[in-house]
Amino acid sequence: MTENAPQPNEADDAEREVSEQKAVRLAKRDRLIASGAEAYPVGVPITTTIPAVREKYPDLEPDTATGDTVGLAGRIVHLRNTGKLCFASLQSGDGSRIQAMVSLAEVGQESLDTWKDLVDLGDHLFVGGDVISSRRGELSIMVSEWKIAAKTLRPLPNLHTELNEETRVRSRYLDLITREGARQMVRARATAVASLRTTFGTHDYIEVETPMLQVMHGGASARPFATHSNAFDTELFLRIAPELFLKRAVVGGIDRVFEINRNFRNEGADSTHSPEFAMLEAYQSYGDYLQMADLTQEMVQNAALAAAGSHVVTWADGTEYDLGGDWDRIGMYESLSETSATTITPETPFEYLLAHATRLGIEVQHPTHGKLVEELWEHYVKPSLDRPTFVMDFPIDTSPLVRAHRRTAGVVEKWDLYVHGFELGTGYSELVDPVVQRERFVEQAKLAAGGDVEAMRLDEEFLRALEHGMPPTGGMGMGIDRLMMALTGLGIRETILFPLVK
Repeated sequence: MTENAPQPNEADDAEREVSEQKAVRLAKRDRLIASGAEAYPVGVPITTTIPAVREKYPDLEPDTATGDTVGLAGRIVHLRNTGKLCFASLQSGDGSRIQAMVSLAEVGQESLDTWKDLVDLGDHLFVGGDVISSRRGELSIMVSEWKIAAKTLRPLPNLHTELNEETRVRSRYLDLITREGARQMVRARATAVASLRTTFGTHDYIEVETPMLQVMHGGASARPFATHSNAFDTELFLRIAPELFLKRAVVGGIDRVFEINRNFRNEGADSTHSPEFAMLEAYQSYGDYLQMADLTQEMVQNAALAAAGSHVVTWADGTEYDLGGDWDRIGMYESLSETSATTITPETPFEYLLAHATRLGIEVQHPTHGKLVEELWEHYVKPSLDRPTFVMDFPIDTSPLVRAHRRTAGVVEKWDLYVHGFELGTGYSELVDPVVQRERFVEQAKLAAGGDVEAMRLDEEFLRALEHGMPPTGGMGMGIDRLMMALTGLGIRETILFPLVK
């Protein structure tokens, strides 16, 4: 070997081992088919499930026969072949396991030899036989018949070694097979989303679906993904928010409306941001941002009860976090002034804010009064927030779809909800005056013309809808992935079943 020859590494060794095992398993597949059996049958004669058998026989005494003959299937996660008696642990999709015992006396020599020759870890297997408990008291099936339900060609990862995060994210199916925490996340998320729908139902909301492909992106300040429609020969955008269509529904008389669906934003990805994410938005006629705050607190607390059984949730690292009680409400300008020891109001000059941000090393692209205030607030106040907190009353120029505050000039009736320091949701008293909305859109269009890729465009179709009259309305939005972060303490990639990765 020359001095500069490439050296083998662990990844190469692992891939070589997988390739060798795959070749062995392919040969077993061929022998299985040659014997007249199927490697991937259309079905197997199951009569029950592993969880159902475990529920029916929770406390069998050791070495007990029930006389109950069943047929069930699962994935082999443990396999031990010893002479005249072979053992396999079968796992169902929810992680429940049961032992299968294959004995010479029950299945005969030919079947036992075939088992030893063709069955591997990871295979999906059907077994039929009597429910018993072993001498050690393990709930088992004494197998009288068996067949492979799906032959696996790749080995499972070591079930005693935790997968690294990259493997968990890129190969979520392996994560689900090997880790209870991954399976719990799927169930908890489904339970939490069902709870959200239940809460909306108690308040007479109607669920709808709005377009994901839009000719005009809007409803948030974000950079969109662009695509092209061959059928219409036009540029389209993956939606950044459903807001403008949900408001059209309110104009049309659907007084309480919500949607849970996907949004797409062509921006950075980190522990709290994903380019594709699940979003909840809701709008209530004759409501305002204060009522939407009450509703949001109720929804999150109900979701915690449903998914975790308590308002005090336990995160993955063992930390307990209290989502109960009435949540704090603080003003953005007031909390910024208090924490920075500098009086900052909607009248504070832009130049003063810019100089203050520059001294702190804060850089803001396309700075405005509102952007500087929000960046300063994030610098001074955000790190101190731990309890669930509604941050109220934002600068007017960063919230072009929000009604001006009923008492305070220069701010809008908007809140952001922070949980353990990250933003979970936002709520508005919606801007329903089409004349003022047009003025706001025009200001946004100027920012866009100046190079701000996150600025909104002037949406004539939405303005046309507003001109038909939209009642006073409260609105809110909340990321479903971030809700799960609040309930579990995990990063966003762990809360999304199949996150986008490079």
